[in-house]
Amino acid sequence: MKFGVCYYPEHWPAERWAEDARLMRQAGITYVRIAEFAWQLMEPAEGDFDWAWLDTAIETLAEADLRVVLCTPTAAPPVWMAHAYPDILPVDAEGRALRWGTRRHYCVNSATYRRHTERIVTALAERYGQHPAVAGWQIDNEFGCHDTARCYCDECAAAFRRWLEAKYGTLDALNAAWGTVFWSQIYATWEQVMLPNLLVAIPNPAQVLDYYRFASDSNVAYQQAQLDLLREGVAAEHFITTNVMGDFDELDYHALAHPLDFIAWDSYPTGYAEHVAPQLYPPEEALKESVPEDFAYDVGDPYVTGFYHDVIRGLKQQPFWVMEQQAGHINWGKYNPGVRPGTPRLWAWHALACGADAVLFFRWRACRFAQELYHSGLLRHDGTFDVGYSDLLAMRADAALLDELASAPIEADVALVLDYEDLWAMQLQPHREGFDYRRHLFAFYRAAQRLGVSVDVVSDTADLSRYRLVLTPTAFLADVARAERLTAYVEGGGTLLLGVRSGFKTPENAVPAEPLPGPFRELTGVTVTAWHALPPGVRYPLRAAIPALEGPATLWAEALSPHHEEVEVLARYVGGPFHASAALTSRVVGAGRALTLGWHPTRLQAQALLAHLIGELDIARLADLPRGVIARRRGEATLLLNFTDTALTATVQGALVPVPPRDVVVV
Repeated sequence: MKFGVCYYPEHWPAERWAEDARLMRQAGITYVRIAEFAWQLMEPAEGDFDWAWLDTAIETLAEADLRVVLCTPTAAPPVWMAHAYPDILPVDAEGRALRWGTRRHYCVNSATYRRHTERIVTALAERYGQHPAVAGWQIDNEFGCHDTARCYCDECAAAFRRWLEAKYGTLDALNAAWGTVFWSQIYATWEQVMLPNLLVAIPNPAQVLDYYRFASDSNVAYQQAQLDLLREGVAAEHFITTNVMGDFDELDYHALAHPLDFIAWDSYPTGYAEHVAPQLYPPEEALKESVPEDFAYDVGDPYVTGFYHDVIRGLKQQPFWVMEQQAGHINWGKYNPGVRPGTPRLWAWHALACGADAVLFFRWRACRFAQELYHSGLLRHDGTFDVGYSDLLAMRADAALLDELASAPIEADVALVLDYEDLWAMQLQPHREGFDYRRHLFAFYRAAQRLGVSVDVVSDTADLSRYRLVLTPTAFLADVARAERLTAYVEGGGTLLLGVRSGFKTPENAVPAEPLPGPFRELTGVTVTAWHALPPGVRYPLRAAIPALEGPATLWAEALSPHHEEVEVLARYVGGPFHASAALTSRVVGAGRALTLGWHPTRLQAQALLAHLIGELDIARLADLPRGVIARRRGEATLLLNFTDTALTATVQGALVPVPPRDVVVV
């Protein structure tokens, strides 16, 4: 297990750097990420480079036997550039060109910015591409952060038209795909196609979905341009990655991660508990404020943190790095709780348990100025040890076990399918307030965590044959190719669960001409004869053959009608307008079976259904868990993590295992 830190030597006097490096080594740090926001210092004026400070910083770290992760600085264009070349600035959805003065003030489709990017990345690769202290490279920083993934400038409009022409070939094909006959919006020339902003009424959802795809592709292409320059100029043994934000949903992270050596993300558990948990928990199940009663106040929500650890691991289905790990209190939450000794250690163990093989803490020392001066580091503002540094010292005793576990694989029998285009299409037309794609996925994810079952979060274009159970809560955009992939998985012996609204749209974001669930009808053996969004307080009663699958349908319900004799009905509506219609079905297909769930389950219903399915498939549960304990498996070891302030006991393989508060036990 590798530990590191995010360091900003330019924020501190050069005479302090050697002492910082010494303290880093003392704490067991081996990797130091630097320079992601230092473009101005590298290039004080266009084409005028100053490398002296960076040379000294890298050499100082190297003398302490530290490895450098060097960043391309493109996330923060210098003032001279934005002032001289305002065409690099992004334009927001209101048509306003944004200003410089913070970071991420650039458009990925700006030809001018691409030229400046090529110059700085090439210069960095030429100077440090063979440097023995450099272990690898981070491209940019948090693509899309601060609502910058989607730009509405003239260059983006022109690039969007080129993207559309490449995709559709002809305007007739585009008009047919978008349904532009609606509201008399048929396009006669490519120049007539505009970006979907500043409109009088609701934009065409097919056009917006394509714009979202285009914007994501544009960011991926901008990353690829930097990646190509680095691959050409740096040592073959140098890794190349970028850092993403787990909950960010405006980029297709599968595409962004694909060409990289591995993917990294930035984990801030208390911030995610405040900002992200409300997006994942339904209002009726939301825990007061944002701190679940099961968990200590300073640990965040481990279901939420674990979900995004697993999302990131699933992007490449391999170990990942945490490029920024919260080390103490943060500055961007509502409450920003103080963090007690032991919590950063618990977070590091949780990352390892979920598949990380490196954790870099953010940041080395709390900054004395500017926007992040309230954000803690491993050291306080005055350079004394803070909680994170003390925890790193304590973790030296864990080093041998951490290293052993970091080399062990993570194997799961259950997969949860995440598709960013499904997510975007659902955001555009949720139809029912509160129907959130991620919330639907999270209901099943949290159920698996409560049951002590390992889950991989993957795309359905991944190799599904390794999994015995695949959960696709919302396979919203469907075509024959997607149906064939899932059918092949089932025929090969897999068990598939399709959730509500699967097959309700074509990839063009239109409703299919065939009965619902569209191309999934043959696989499932059922037809959706009616679907209802259920307002708050409206419930459709159910009766299920599955033990503990109790409670009515809420939020969303679909009436299922089997059209194959071999379809088994596992639950029915027993009242309301769908009375006697099937609500949950199962059909044997080849060596496997496909289940169709006709309502949006509550967390407890998802847990009951998942418990039934893993029982039938004889999928092992890692442990019987008390509330507040998370179980994860790496290789032959089961890790039990207690996120509460109370000593708890879990049962692993029939044995009682005590787990101290805010601590981890490895069985």
